[in-house]
Amino acid sequence: MENAITLDNVSYAYTHHLVLNDANLAVPRGDFAMVVGPNGGGKTTLIKLILGLFTPTSGTVRLFGAPPKQTWSRIGYMPQYTHVDMAFPVSVMDVVLMGRLTSSRRWRYTAEDREAAHGALEEVGLTDKIKVPFSALSGGQRQRVLIARALCGHPDLLLMDEPTANVDPAAEASIFELLARLNKRMTILVVSHDLGFVSKVVKSVICVNKKVVVHPTSELDGTMINEIYGGDLRMVRHDHRCSHQGHCRNESPTPM
Repeated sequence: MENAITLDNVSYAYTHHLVLNDANLAVPRGDFAMVVGPNGGGKTTLIKLILGLFTPTSGTVRLFGAPPKQTWSRIGYMPQYTHVDMAFPVSVMDVVLMGRLTSSRRWRYTAEDREAAHGALEEVGLTDKIKVPFSALSGGQRQRVLIARALCGHPDLLLMDEPTANVDPAAEASIFELLARLNKRMTILVVSHDLGFVSKVVKSVICVNKKVVVHPTSELDGTMINEIYGGDLRMVRHDHRCSHQGHCRNESPTPM
């Protein structure tokens, strides 16, 4: 089976500043992977390379065996809602319909577009909010609307940037439960600083700090986290503690 994402010896530099160096990555179809790493380590650059917004300084990027710009119709992308202009007067349906726009489309949505948008909102549990202003929603609801927008084009690959940023724990758990269901039919790649759900739903962890290294979740322990973040991360595990010896259940949460 072809990979959803393949990077072969990819490097990228801003002017003379090397951000990614000789990165190799293979994300199988059906994977649920989380991208982690320190600020400035290259996570955002990696996503923009996968989306085809950046061209590698060297090496190649392939999605489903083709260059990214040839596979845009198969990709759903969800940005952080903190990057959205909250003063812009749009309804929930307006936001979701944006997921149906293409470079060749004129300024009119079809009945098929509206049906797809309604189906996406039904999937995220927000059909009762169709006419509500986007700015009037809670943080968790806004995240679900942005997920619906990404789903509106029926993607094979879903890329998400901090999908649980600025939401409460209940909304966070609900979002990851939704993503676990979506993973049954699509490949998911999530950028996040929150490792709390790794062992529950994520299948692999992509560590980015100029280099790119992939680990199964079973390998993610305290020593590895310290190597990824250089000791800058403090994390509380609510069900078990990461240590040099591995996972120990039924122990008090310990900050790292």
